[in-house]
Formats: sequence, C-alpha cells, structure tokens
Amino acid sequence: MALVIAQKTFQSRLLVGTGKFSSPTLMGQALESSGTEIVTVALRRIDLNKPHDPNTDILNYIDRRRYQLLPNTSGARTAKEAITLAHLAREAGLSHWVKIEVIPDPQYLMPDPVETLKACEELVKEGFIVLPYIQADPILAKRLADIGTATVMPLGSPIGSNRGLKMKEALRIIIEQATLPVIVDAGLGAPSHATEAMEMGADAVLINTAIATAHDPVKMAEAFRQGVIAGRLAYESGRAPEHHEAEASSPLTGFLEAI
Repeated sequence: MALVIAQKTFQSRLLVGTGKFSSPTLMGQALESSGTEIVTVALRRIDLNKPHDPNTDILNYIDRRRYQLLPNTSGARTAKEAITLAHLAREAGLSHWVKIEVIPDPQYLMPDPVETLKACEELVKEGFIVLPYIQADPILAKRLADIGTATVMPLGSPIGSNRGLKMKEALRIIIEQATLPVIVDAGLGAPSHATEAMEMGADAVLINTAIATAHDPVKMAEAFRQGVIAGRLAYESGRAPEHHEAEASSPLTGFLEAI
C-alpha cells in the first residue's frame, strides 16, 4: 500500500533532506536516485525575499512538479520563531506543508517538546499541514495526533549522528499506538538502519546526512531507496517468530528410522 499523508498519496516511503551536499547539482542527482517524492528544505537556506533567484536559490534544483516541497523551521528556538518561519514560507508561495523543528539546544540538537506542541497547535488551527520533528516520546506523539498534525517524526538518534535506532523501544511504542503516519527522522546512518525502522512498522524515514556526506551520495541514495523498500516488504510479509531453541527447517525423524 502507498504512503498517505494529509490525503495525498506517495509511492516512495523515503523522504530526503537537502542540507550538507557539496553542490546543488549533486543534490539533484541524489534526489533522483533516491526515488523520493517529499523533499525537505531549511527555510534559513532560502532568501524568502528572492525565492526564485537563479543565482542563489536551491529551489532551482528541485522540480516542484515532481516533489512535494516540505519547508522546515530549522533554526527556530521557540514556538513563536517556528510559527513566523511557517508564515513566511506560505507567503512566499513555497508550501502550506511545514516540518516543525524547534531546537533551543545547540550542543545535542534535541527538539523542545513544549514549544513544538505549542507551535503545532497554532499552525494546525491556521490550516497548515504540520509534520513535527520530536524526541521519541509516545505521550507527545499522542498529543500531537490529538491536535491534528499530519504525521509525527520521532528521532532515531540525535541529528547527524548516524547512530541508528538508539530509541528503538520508544519508537516501537509510538508505532504501536499510532493513528497517523510515523516517519523516523534523524540519526539513521546506513541503509540497514532504514530497513530496521521499516521492519518495525514505521511508515517512512527521512534521511539527509547519511546520503549527503557519503563518498558517493548518488549510490547511497539508491541504497537507502532499496533498504526502505526491503524493510517495508518485510513488515508487510510478517516476520517469523523468534524462538529460544533451535528448530529444524526439515524433519529429523522418519528418513533415518526407515534406514
């Protein structure tokens, strides 16, 4: 089945960020290779006074007829700042979809749950399609669903750490209780991490650093594409149960007794 967010259908379950690439051209090639249909862009990297400047605008390398643009409020430290950035993005004609990031801590880059909830509540009321980036907190995820966000986006591990699913048990609870799509965002450093998240039942993953900083971002984007597909197929297939003891795949009796 396809991924559905805010009544919009996507075939790819891989979202890709646009930061840290060595060039906009390489970024465009990686997006193509990933098969993604949703692309995040930090609003602080766009001159909102000149949103289509051919000399500086990263958006020139993103085909908006092909990709759902997801501006994010990276750099916001409070709900007020995140709300202001969302308004600027909509007024500039970028999108009414917005990924909310409220991060006051410059060292560990952990999202602020209180300010995130406050920003999301206001923006949902104003008609935005809101996708909040959060810590792996099942209670917060439920509160966000209750106020009408389109998804929740819990971290697997800290942003850019490439450490994988360090918050696995909390993620498992969020996925189990979810009434809306769960997108694992941040910290996934290898395609196997993405596969594991999808096998757990995540609806999608968002990858940036692991692709952008790879030796060959285009090949890595393809690897993540295949990893996400494999993980989703495994989840839909239903994995075999674990056993504490060995269990032969073929019978050990009968043939020898006949001899």
